[in-house]
Amino acid sequence: MRTALLTGRFAPRHDGVADYVARLRDALAEQGAEPLVVSARGSEGADAEVCDRFDLRGVREAARALDRLAPDVVHVQFAPSAYSFSPWVGLLPALVSRPVVTTLHEYGWWTGLPRVPAPVWGALEPRVDRETLLLGPRSAELLATNAGHAAQVRERLGRTPRLVPIGPNVRASALSRDEARAAVTARWGVPPAADLLVFFGFVHPVKGVRYLLEGLATVRAELGRDVRLVVAGGFESLALPGQEATDFRAELVAHAASCGVTGAVVFTDHVPEDEVATLLRASDAVVLPLTAGVTSKSGALLAALDSGCCTVATLPDSSTDGVAEVVAPIAARRDGAAVADALSRVLLDEDLRADLRCRALARAAEHSWASIAERHLEAYRAVLGP
Repeated sequence: MRTALLTGRFAPRHDGVADYVARLRDALAEQGAEPLVVSARGSEGADAEVCDRFDLRGVREAARALDRLAPDVVHVQFAPSAYSFSPWVGLLPALVSRPVVTTLHEYGWWTGLPRVPAPVWGALEPRVDRETLLLGPRSAELLATNAGHAAQVRERLGRTPRLVPIGPNVRASALSRDEARAAVTARWGVPPAADLLVFFGFVHPVKGVRYLLEGLATVRAELGRDVRLVVAGGFESLALPGQEATDFRAELVAHAASCGVTGAVVFTDHVPEDEVATLLRASDAVVLPLTAGVTSKSGALLAALDSGCCTVATLPDSSTDGVAEVVAPIAARRDGAAVADALSRVLLDEDLRADLRCRALARAAEHSWASIAERHLEAYRAVLGP
């Protein structure tokens, strides 16, 4: 089975959706499929590059190129930022001769054509979707990565997506915890006896690292312990490019200084996957204080669970995906004091940390890449028939 996995600009080091696509390609290939990553030009290892950008002209060019590639299925990976917030990829179901499957990595917050008044969208939907144009209404199969997005699609478009969760974006380390701690001491200078906190993921204002720095300062003072933080992840991404990333890094470094924790924090910038896996294995807690709350579509959360980590995280206003069952919750978002309270709770309670590690491993089994690939193949078979 030949599948074209379409993403805006394939840059796994700078974009979470692209990283997901890279891992999905590998997982599908291991199941005997023939996946092709299809991207705009300037990618980092795509199998085919089909246009300069996904504006209206580029989408038409991409459609012609996809027909020449002749896959069995065109599988669009939809997130607004992946296509530089251009809506026109949503026209593909009307432009290609092959069946289209779409995964909604984001849904429920964006309008592709903001000048169109909301009442007009109300009249057009479900034939044309304000976020995905024709992808939501006319894809042969629609996949959602979480129950929240699936519910929004049902309400707006009157169709039920197939639920296929994402998988971890880091392979768990084979090292023991003691071996990992020794490696972290050698690589990042974290003292062996220190409490080690790890943040993992692209560093962006919505990730809440500012409040983590404030919480770190408080917990070090209140507990009187040597608590260290490693912020593992690059600043530059498709969502935070170039100078914006440089400026934000400088802002966080300055904020760490103002909190008095400069010597207790390491900003690694982008590091190889095996080094991230070692940090996760070595951690006393992984901390994810996202300003919108953490859901099951967070690859960083799934990596932490797959590594058997005790995880401390903020939660969204309404959570139906079971994240609250496998993390120590931070009671309020955008709140350094709330971060400190949650950190104190887990650092002072060894039994709680052990319980969360057990829960993490149990939940991680539901998100294996092998099972994700098989669910994709089931969706493709449903489209293609016997």
